[in-house]
Amino acid sequence: MKTVDQFNFSGKKALIRVDFNVPLDKQTFAVTDDTRIRAALPTIKKILADGGSVILMSHLGRPKEGPEEKYSLKHVLPTLKELLGTDVAFADDCIGESATQAAAQLQPGGVLLLENLRFYKEEEKGDEAFAQKLAALGDFYVNDAFGTAHRAHASTTIVAKFFHGKACFGLLMAAEVASLEKVLNNSEKPFTAIVGGAKVSDKIMILERLLGIADNIIIGGGMAYTFYKAMGGSIGNSLLEEERIDTAHELIKKAQEKGVNIYLPVDSVVADKFAADANTDISLSKAIDDGWMGLDIGPEAISEYVATIKQSRTLLWNGPMGVFEMEKFQNGTVEVAKAVAEATANGAYSLVGGGDSVAAVNQFGLADKVSYVSTGGGAMLEYLEGKVLPGVRAVLES
Repeated sequence: MKTVDQFNFSGKKALIRVDFNVPLDKQTFAVTDDTRIRAALPTIKKILADGGSVILMSHLGRPKEGPEEKYSLKHVLPTLKELLGTDVAFADDCIGESATQAAAQLQPGGVLLLENLRFYKEEEKGDEAFAQKLAALGDFYVNDAFGTAHRAHASTTIVAKFFHGKACFGLLMAAEVASLEKVLNNSEKPFTAIVGGAKVSDKIMILERLLGIADNIIIGGGMAYTFYKAMGGSIGNSLLEEERIDTAHELIKKAQEKGVNIYLPVDSVVADKFAADANTDISLSKAIDDGWMGLDIGPEAISEYVATIKQSRTLLWNGPMGVFEMEKFQNGTVEVAKAVAEATANGAYSLVGGGDSVAAVNQFGLADKVSYVSTGGGAMLEYLEGKVLPGVRAVLES
């Protein structure tokens, strides 16, 4: 992979696709989680240290019809300035006169942030003329937005074709790919994958791929109950994907054939309604009474999962064990997070990715206790599924 480390940007303008799609406070529009901004800093600082200048482009949210105040990237400016420790200019457009002028006036050491790319429909359509206007702003193209690398948008793929020999990956993008490659192709055994979340349908491809490389697959979250239904269990009112029962059955069968251990939660914390104030109980996951639903893994499941995690040398975690946003149903996710952190402290390599898993390790103060926290949910899943990400391919081919 060609990265910014292989180029000298002295006197050059680097057009960097970053992922500043960060959460904002609904009233003040202040950034409430700066993880993605921090992740882009090493690449920005490398280019500035070379004596180059930086033009940052990103999307924010999902604006429907052109510019919307709540999706303006100007809300990111105060946090970006503070973290970078330098002034940042802002263009109220990403193409057009204001962007062109601001880019032209940029001096070595300067930083410019462009307005939200998705204020133009051409961005998501992968429009070539739009990409060409973006490309005209810089001398180099740097893709450091792993979170959008699975999208074939103008700023993530098409723009690279206008930078023959002058397109490369940022340090975040390189680290993301390296961590995934380590897990997929250079994992130390035993390799345990922890896969949670609501639906089997969201994780079929990743489960199929993991059957070829993992020793253990731990399953949690709502998706576990479709597996129990496939095995003839009673799951009460728990989440069920009726149309995926055969798929779940097939995955269990394939795991047995390949000698992969699939762990389903022996017991569950069940509730009489999907609410923070629900009445709760503990039930065997295969025998949940009507009117009750599984919303977290139970104490026996936690004990089994934690023991498996602690004896692993490579760990991949994608998806929570229960409805961890509600305090009554977060214990399974908390204990799995602690076990992953403990295994890491004892020498295991751990990769955590996917919005909810990342939110969990951040919420419980464990993000710095795992080996790598991925910034890309959908992109990470597609990479794990074995797909070549458009944003990666575009730079490799430029």
